[in-house]
Amino acid sequence: MRLCLLTMITMVAFASNSLLTRLAVDTGASDPYSFALLRVFAGAAVLSVILKVSGKPVTFSPRQRATGALSLAVYMIGFSLAYLTLDAGLGALILFGVVQIAMFAHSAVTGRQPTGRQMTGAAIAFGGLFLVLWPAGGASTDVAGAIFMVLAGLGWAVYTISGRAASDPVAMTGANFLLCLPVMLVFLLAPDRNVTAGGYLLALICGGLTSGLGYALWYRVLPDLQQTAAAVVQLSVPVIAIIGGALVLGEPVSGKVAVAAMLVLGGIAFAVTSRSSQAGRR
Repeated sequence: MRLCLLTMITMVAFASNSLLTRLAVDTGASDPYSFALLRVFAGAAVLSVILKVSGKPVTFSPRQRATGALSLAVYMIGFSLAYLTLDAGLGALILFGVVQIAMFAHSAVTGRQPTGRQMTGAAIAFGGLFLVLWPAGGASTDVAGAIFMVLAGLGWAVYTISGRAASDPVAMTGANFLLCLPVMLVFLLAPDRNVTAGGYLLALICGGLTSGLGYALWYRVLPDLQQTAAAVVQLSVPVIAIIGGALVLGEPVSGKVAVAAMLVLGGIAFAVTSRSSQAGRR
């Protein structure tokens, strides 16, 4: 029960990142470059304070730190650049589709092959996302934007996989953000940067709370999740973002969205209960 609650909170935090970013960029409160940089800075600052107060040291030597920091930077940069041209729904579909495929592929390569039940659940969930997020009317996809989002998905998949063995999730996440920050400084060279007071506030919330603490919590629950289950459960994020958009941003929710949400959540439930179902039959 506790694992389910923590996982649900983490997925809500991930969805909130999309809502906060959309709110900041769509209203002109911040340009995408500045928002990404401020997001990483806020996450690094909040996690550094937490580690300082708790007396925990931040170590930068292990290879996992470099992997986590670089993959986080790839995700942040790819995510921001992709949303310069991509529709939000299509971007979410590409991002989490790539994450799922990458994590399932890693499981297969390392000998932890997904079961038929997990594959079926993933297919149902992905079908629900395809139903609700694929653009209607034959709208074309910007190639550059799609490539950036694919890179973001690969970055997030590597970040997730590298954090499975974290002995101290907060310390590892803090080190990742601190090492990622110098890479993100390249965004200072971007033209037409503009941030309002509201943009700063949204970036601080997105970086310090829903990203920094959210990612630390994700590292905390990862060891208790099967890797294939971790891949599938993240498919709930776009659906949560759609519901949050309706409640917070006033975006309409159609019958198609409701059906798709049931498919995604049903597919996730089918996939992640495979272990307990198999155990019950023994």
